[in-house]
Amino acid sequence: MRTCIVVIALALAVGCGYPDPKSALPAAPAANDPAFSIKGLRSWYLIGDALTPGNDDMTVVVTAPAGTDYVDAYVGNTPVIRMDAQADGFSLQTALKQVPAGTYDILFSANGSDTAFAKVTWNRSAAYYVLVTTDYDFSDPGPDSIIDMNAMHMNHAGLRITHFWAPYTYTDPAVDPARRAELDTWIQTQRDQFHDEIGLHIHPYCNFVVDAGLTCITDQSTVYPAGDVSGYTIEVSAYGRTDFGVLLDHAKTIFAAHGLGTPVTFRAGGWTADMNTLLALGDKGFIADTSALNWARIEEWKGKVLYDWNMAHWAPIGDTSQPYYPSQTDILTTQPGADMGLLEAPDNGVMIDYVSTAEMTQIFDENWDGTPFDAPRTLVMGFHPATGFVPDEYKRVDDFLKLADSHRYAGDLGPVVYTTLSDLTAVFPAP
Repeated sequence: MRTCIVVIALALAVGCGYPDPKSALPAAPAANDPAFSIKGLRSWYLIGDALTPGNDDMTVVVTAPAGTDYVDAYVGNTPVIRMDAQADGFSLQTALKQVPAGTYDILFSANGSDTAFAKVTWNRSAAYYVLVTTDYDFSDPGPDSIIDMNAMHMNHAGLRITHFWAPYTYTDPAVDPARRAELDTWIQTQRDQFHDEIGLHIHPYCNFVVDAGLTCITDQSTVYPAGDVSGYTIEVSAYGRTDFGVLLDHAKTIFAAHGLGTPVTFRAGGWTADMNTLLALGDKGFIADTSALNWARIEEWKGKVLYDWNMAHWAPIGDTSQPYYPSQTDILTTQPGADMGLLEAPDNGVMIDYVSTAEMTQIFDENWDGTPFDAPRTLVMGFHPATGFVPDEYKRVDDFLKLADSHRYAGDLGPVVYTTLSDLTAVFPAP
């Protein structure tokens, strides 16, 4: 093999007296020549954003058989590149930053041959952000769901969970101080070890509402026509902007006292957040909400206020709804210059309680058809950690995570990136 210095550029390069590279594409081979080894080429190159750096450089090394004097590379729609001869073969480094989203081929030709010795397909795409979320509807999630969530992290590398944690864990007299301390240690570990997020989830349980100094509302239940004296099923929107702000402040005080940090993301119990709820969130420094529901997927609740309320309030939200900034006059639309400054990330994947593995796969596929795309997309899914988190529900979550894992960018399998709700605000900045 002959070694010489060759200038690498997105223009024709020459060196060592060899002929200039041919601008015309060589013919694709019937099969790649096994005598040539190609290393370093990815299947997926990410278009970066403010959260995830782009993979904007392609680096390839070709090890060639004796008699190979030079190798030319035809990278997508960019000009031909003469690869650099080095001790272990021929190398290529080229920038992809200006290459738009799409599926491309790279052809490698040796010694000016009109037929390439190898053809490899690669993709350039924006990220497909998957958010796994948990709604803590009850004061104690129970030991089984804790075990299940630990298993999720162990079995799914890179998984990050946005935990919508419950302030009523600390106001319910049924949960003793020792158990609260155990839960504190566990959720702090999820945050510190796995980079999970501790957000806030509120069902207006009376023990929490009264502890905040308010009168508990019991007559606006989403489930029981006669009301709910526990407060659990009461619409979050029943508390209005001012009183809900009181509940948010009280939750933040509780979180701080237990080493949980300050929550900045939220999901309403029963998804029953209205304009006043979102305005209160903005008042109290929250940066993102995910109460907008893909309501058609909770058909199990047809005939109940819960279904009708969500159908009316989140009418346009569906399988493919994407993050937006609600306007100050309409939580369903964006009005640049008059938005709340609060990101709404629709719960388009709903909760695993209401969707089968087949349905979750369908929603996943509706948001990504397997081909590259030029702007980030999201899928938000969730589950309820509780004593009633039955094995079938765990299996559905695990099946979904296996699906997401099979397309993870970190494994060069696709554009999937796990993230949390607060981090998503970097991807979708306020207009």
